[in-house]
Parts: sequence; structure tokens; C-alpha cells
Amino acid sequence: MRMTPKSKAFCAALALAFAGSNNFSLSAANWPQWRGPDFDGSSPEKHLPSSWSTTDGVLWKAPLPGPAGSTPIVWKNHVFVTSPDAEKNLALIALDRKTGKVLWQKTVAEGDRTVGRNNMASPSPVTDGKLVITMFGTSDIAAFDFEGKEIWKRNLGRDFGKLAVMWIYGSSPMLHDGKLYVQVLQRDNPADYAHAVDGNPKRESYLLCMDPKTGKDIWRHVRPTDAIKESNEAYSTPMPVKTAKGTEIVVLGGDYMTGHSPKDGAELWRAGGLNPKHDPWWRIVPSPLSADGLILASAPKRDPVFAFKTGGKGDITTSELAWTFKENPTDWCTPLYYQSKIFVLDGDKKVMTCLDPKTGEKKWQGQLGVRETFWSSPTAADGKIYCIGEGGTVVVLSAGDEFKILDTIKMGEAPVKSTIAVAEGQIFIRTAQTLYCIGK
Repeated sequence: MRMTPKSKAFCAALALAFAGSNNFSLSAANWPQWRGPDFDGSSPEKHLPSSWSTTDGVLWKAPLPGPAGSTPIVWKNHVFVTSPDAEKNLALIALDRKTGKVLWQKTVAEGDRTVGRNNMASPSPVTDGKLVITMFGTSDIAAFDFEGKEIWKRNLGRDFGKLAVMWIYGSSPMLHDGKLYVQVLQRDNPADYAHAVDGNPKRESYLLCMDPKTGKDIWRHVRPTDAIKESNEAYSTPMPVKTAKGTEIVVLGGDYMTGHSPKDGAELWRAGGLNPKHDPWWRIVPSPLSADGLILASAPKRDPVFAFKTGGKGDITTSELAWTFKENPTDWCTPLYYQSKIFVLDGDKKVMTCLDPKTGEKKWQGQLGVRETFWSSPTAADGKIYCIGEGGTVVVLSAGDEFKILDTIKMGEAPVKSTIAVAEGQIFIRTAQTLYCIGK
């Protein structure tokens, strides 16, 4: 087929439009990993409800064998969720998206345990539409095809030492451009944690890149830090970020945010200032966020959200700092980027703030109007923002230019720590007991 100059120009303009966006997804209707198709908590889905109940508007609901903080992921007609059971087995479960019927359930690991609010099923699975890969706090990681056949399985603890994280490992695996990334930011001395003791008195924090087809290492980058004690640890997930120089893999935790080469893991830049008092207990929970040429890092304990410009090299702590946000920042909810706006949820004070990504200027701010704490991160689609509290109350907000609560829905079944997923015109809500599919 011969292209005319006009059609060539159109294709070039279209390519530039996609290059300038934050869109990584080829199939945007799916929810393939815990922050959605574009790694920012948003989806292009339309015609989603703003109101429902535990009965009205529910397409189906499926009982779950146990509670967990992992988020359901969706690819076409498959929904995947991880869960412990009463015998402390840790399983990956595949359900039919249209009916909620369990298609298969595979035990990946044994020995679930709970520390604080977390158990060993905190990481979310990830899929590329061919394989689904899941990891647990036991350091077991496995890949299955969509029929439930195990493709490979390994235990990172046997290779590099058990995971030394106080409140149990909670980072999710990340797939991008044919590579699987696993972030382990942990305490250098695991002796204080019974679940981490294995005869190896020292630990390294690292970013591991694997072949998703085989589970074999491509590279492992040891990530140095001068953080001490618990501040070595993080529950964040690595994120890919497009820059003018190419894609970088961004890691947040251990008092720093760093950018890495997908080729070999080499550190390209580092931003500090996230723990100015060098406090030994300042662990980081939120993941980094790419938004309109910026990368956001949320400091711990409700300290500021820092926005750094992309494209930097070396120490960018001051040279690439664009702005900071100090009024009701977040301690554990990952910020959201949607419709050229940034949304920061203070899950402790139950306050949502909308920011201009270019300047950090506050557009609006409002109270969610419920008393329960919000541990999960906000999700956006169809002009709406969906938040769910620990008590199972969903607050639906308008994503427009003013603060507006559209509805408050009490789902119950606490404790709820899983982020809401959106795909195929439906909303997927995980409580401590049930997976709900809301929609048509």
C-alpha cells in the first residue's frame, strides 16, 4: 500500500502524539498490573457506574479464601487474584471475567503469616496476555499460562537471601518491554525479623531483571544507600518512565529515588532529600509516578511529595527539582495521574488534593467524608476517581476541576487494602472476603 504525503504526515503526527504521552499500553482496556495499563492508576475505560450497592449493579461476586492487599488484574476474559487460605497456602486464582467462575487455582507457596496489616499475599500479579506472573512475601515467584500450566517457578530467597522487610514484602513484579522486574529494598541486617533469618547475616537491596519466559536472570543491580535500619525498606513497585533519552526503570525507597538503564540496571541518576533527618524508621510505601515530564517521589511519614524533571543525570536532588507539595501529602497511597492532573490521597486524614503537574499548584482539595483509613491507592476512569477505605467504603469522586463527591458506597467486609481495578467497562473490588465485579 502506497502512502500519500498527507497520510505520512498524519501517521507522523500520531506517532509524536503517542511518544509525548505516558501511554505504554497496546491494549488499554486491560488492567495488567497493579497501577493499570499506563502505570499511573488510570484507565481509558468509559461508561462506568458512579453508584451501586452490594446487590444493585453487581454483575457477580466470588468468595475468596482469605484477605490480602494484592490487587486483581484483568486481561480480556481472565481475572487473576492472589490469596492465602485457611491452611496458610498461597495461591494464584484465575476467574472468568464474565461470570466470576473459578477457572483454576494453583498453590504457589506455603507458610502465609501476618505482620501488622500485611500478609504474604501483598504483591499483585502481572500479565502480558500470555503469561501471568505472581510473587509472594515468601520470595516464591512463578509464571503460568492462561490455562493454569506452570511455566517456571523459583525462590529468590534461596538465591539471594530471605526477604528482610519488617511488615512483610509488598512490592509487585513489573513487566515492561519483554522484561520482568522485581525490586527488593530491604534491611541490610535481617536478624530482627524471624521470617527473614536463614543463616545469611547480611542482605543487599537490588533491582532484578528476569526473562519472563524462563524466569532466568538477565541482570541484577545492587542498589547502594546510606539509609539505616527500617529506612532501607520499601513497599513500592518499580515503574518504567519515558524520557527524551529513552525509557528508564525508576525505583523509590531507601531514602532515594533512582533511575536505571533497562539494558543492564546501571544507575543513571539519583534524587535524595527524602529523609533529611536520616530517621532510621522512615520506610517508603508509595510507588513513583510519571506525570507530564515529571517523576514524583512521595517521602515517608507524610513528608512532601517531590516532583523531579526527567532527563537528568547523576545527582538530581536540586538540579532537577521542579516543585514540592507539603499540604496533606501521602504516606502510603500512590498518587494518581489522570486527564493531565495529579491526585494525591492522604489516606490518614482522608483528604484528596488535585494538583497542576507543571507547577504543583493546588487546584482543589476536599475531605472524603468517612472515618476509616485509606490504605489502597486511587483509581481513575470515565471522569471518575474510585477510592476504597479499610472498612470497605468506596468514595466516588469527580475528576473534574472542582472537588465533588458523586457517591459513597458501603461494601463492608473489612479489612480492605486492595486497590480498585477497572477493565472492559467493569469495576473490580476486592474486600477481605469477596471479589466483586460491578457493571454490565
